[in-house]
Amino acid sequence: MNPLHTLNVDLGDRSYPIFIGHNLLENHVLLTDHIRGSSAVIVTNTTVAPLYLDAVKRALEQAPIRFDCVILPDGEQFKTLQSIETIIDKLITCRHDRKTTLIALGGGVVGDITGFAAAIYQRGVNFVQIPTTLLSQVDSSVGGKTGVNHPAGKNMIGAFYQPQCVIADTATLDTLPVRELSAGMAEVIKYGLIHDATFFDWLEQNMDQLMQRDPQSMSEAIRVSCQTKADVVAIDEKESGIRAILNLGHTFGHAIESAMGYGNWLHGEAVAVGMVMAADLSERHGWIAPDVKQRAVALLQRASLPVKAPGQMTVEKYMEIMSIDKKVDRGVIKFVLLEALGKAIITSDYQGDLLQQTLMEAS
Repeated sequence: MNPLHTLNVDLGDRSYPIFIGHNLLENHVLLTDHIRGSSAVIVTNTTVAPLYLDAVKRALEQAPIRFDCVILPDGEQFKTLQSIETIIDKLITCRHDRKTTLIALGGGVVGDITGFAAAIYQRGVNFVQIPTTLLSQVDSSVGGKTGVNHPAGKNMIGAFYQPQCVIADTATLDTLPVRELSAGMAEVIKYGLIHDATFFDWLEQNMDQLMQRDPQSMSEAIRVSCQTKADVVAIDEKESGIRAILNLGHTFGHAIESAMGYGNWLHGEAVAVGMVMAADLSERHGWIAPDVKQRAVALLQRASLPVKAPGQMTVEKYMEIMSIDKKVDRGVIKFVLLEALGKAIITSDYQGDLLQQTLMEAS
């Protein structure tokens, strides 16, 4: 028996529920109750469409809700303004008005693109997130970050725009490639490192079951991850303060993604290496004991994630890309680092020579 978990992202009149459970795509009411008008556009990709598009169509047909579909190519390299234009073209051509709802059916790329299209079409229409990857279920579908990449940097174009709801059907993880499962696990491990040492302990005890996709273990990991993110977003929706702790490893990781070419390294793979680098820099400052980094490395490896950057990365390449990161403040790169297992800080108060040592160690 796999229960339905319902969490809430508390943002006043923009609050919304997160539904977590098995076979939720068969529960048509969960979706249709959050469509405000009589029309919708489903945005998905070439990988997800053959698997789950029909289930979403059935839900809309029973309502009944008029709908159209946009099927994008799959991959981070297609997280571009051109994909946004494709969605907007469909909305205009099919005469969708301000009461239409966009439905994001897919992983983080589909969710980010769809949310951004919803934010800008006729100055904002509703959208619903149906994340189908572990990474999107525990991270990108929650919190309202939407956008696309620019050749110079990841997620440089976008908006904060909240969905009507998030429907995380854990059954969709059964069709997820192992590499994508591992990539999502990086974000799960992140929550233990930044906020919840007890959850990190639980992950150490349950990682084997998680990698075997045990439904109960997976549902619990998603529930804790989403609750943590929901709590942080409720305090700081637009990342002016504490929400930035959710970016542990991301400044280093985004540099790897950008340098290697979007899609060659998955987001979670790059973040995994970035978290090791953040732990390394924290350890060099004496803020964490060596065993914290060692435990992080061991857990990431058990999740089949890389812990070493690609050989093409150099100190100069890291600095060049990180210097235009969104977290740069008055020319100084801010990092999310660790003060202890389960406690992260956002700081620009680090020693430049120690950063150089971390980058050299990673290169």
